[in-house]
Amino acid sequence: MAKTSYRDDHAFSIHFFLEVFSRFGYGANGITRLAYTEPEKMAKTQFVKLCENEGMNVRLDAAGNVIARRSGVGEEKCAVACGSHLDSVINAGSYDGVLGVLAGLEVVRMLNRRNIQTRYPIELIAFTCEESSRFGVSTVGSKAMVGLLDMDVLAHVKDKAGMSFEEAVRLQGLDFARLPQARRSPDELKVFIELHIEQGPVLEQNKKQIGVVSSIAAPTRFRLNIAGEAGHSGTTTMELRKDALVGAAEIILAVEKLTTQEHHSFSVGTVGSLHVLPNSTNTIPGKVEMIYEFRSNDRESKYHLNRSLIEQIKDISERRGLTVESQLLSDESPVELNPFVRNVIKESCEVRGKSFLEMASGAGHDAMNMAQLCPTGMIFVPSVRGVSHHPGEFTEPFDVEAGVDILYETMLRLAEPIC
Repeated sequence: MAKTSYRDDHAFSIHFFLEVFSRFGYGANGITRLAYTEPEKMAKTQFVKLCENEGMNVRLDAAGNVIARRSGVGEEKCAVACGSHLDSVINAGSYDGVLGVLAGLEVVRMLNRRNIQTRYPIELIAFTCEESSRFGVSTVGSKAMVGLLDMDVLAHVKDKAGMSFEEAVRLQGLDFARLPQARRSPDELKVFIELHIEQGPVLEQNKKQIGVVSSIAAPTRFRLNIAGEAGHSGTTTMELRKDALVGAAEIILAVEKLTTQEHHSFSVGTVGSLHVLPNSTNTIPGKVEMIYEFRSNDRESKYHLNRSLIEQIKDISERRGLTVESQLLSDESPVELNPFVRNVIKESCEVRGKSFLEMASGAGHDAMNMAQLCPTGMIFVPSVRGVSHHPGEFTEPFDVEAGVDILYETMLRLAEPIC
């Protein structure tokens, strides 16, 4: 981490704890803290200790989400909640997800130091399995909390080592069949706020400290199993080949072309996972497993992209003598965040003298699921050069400070301080 200076002790505190959490899953190429693994479990344990040190009551729900609660005065059932996630992608940086959890913890620390009580309880949530890096499915913890889990999908997904989702959660002391029991009632939460790094360059380019998120784009994600015919690379003539990897390459280019043609509504497409068999230099690839996704702020645009790609996959497979099996991993809807909560965030920016920009999120977040449960808002802080999902991920201390200030002001307004 680059040497930095701090203008407030809570910015220093967060950067200190970012370094602490970075140890869980740290490696030569960044941080790898995948869902339902020992590094994520260690991060959860550390988070529990920090919350208990602040006098919060902490519990682990049936899905593995950590929920810490600071009591209110008067209204005990309906909490004002904030949080994010502790798991990471492969070879990640230090900020994605963790910053939002630590910012919420810092809000509680500030309330404790200032002896401020609130009418409504405050909850801090560390969601599990937000990233899709291990199983190809994302935001599992918040889906469980909202009642959006597709248990049939989860029952059939495996990680790259062949471990099933069910086995992974069992090794963490959880019961796969009980995951839906993490569901909560809407009357348990007054509001949910997620602070997160932007993961893009918009705030930095516009010289704004805070992003007030208006909507969140959502992914539709498929796994494709492409089967051709393996053969000797020197003796199989070109016209006889059934090369699964060449077929996959055509599909990848089709994803790029379709989303380039339909770039409105923040529509994008990516193939980020590719597994080739037998993966031998002198053998024609006989099988390929790949995962593609489309994301958009417009559901109709995303539907059109998927239909168009399915047609092209059919043409490619017939022309090349391949068979293609597809498995839907997730199909999520774009989400408009709550206007009232957005206004509270903007008012907090004005009161605290922080510049802000209303903007859409191209990345999915737990907030998009929580919006189905309770009024939800989201705060972005800038990412230097827009870098994310990379060891070079960084947010300047003064931007961290600004984000904590706005989260604190917003949470305090919603939880209603007792004078």
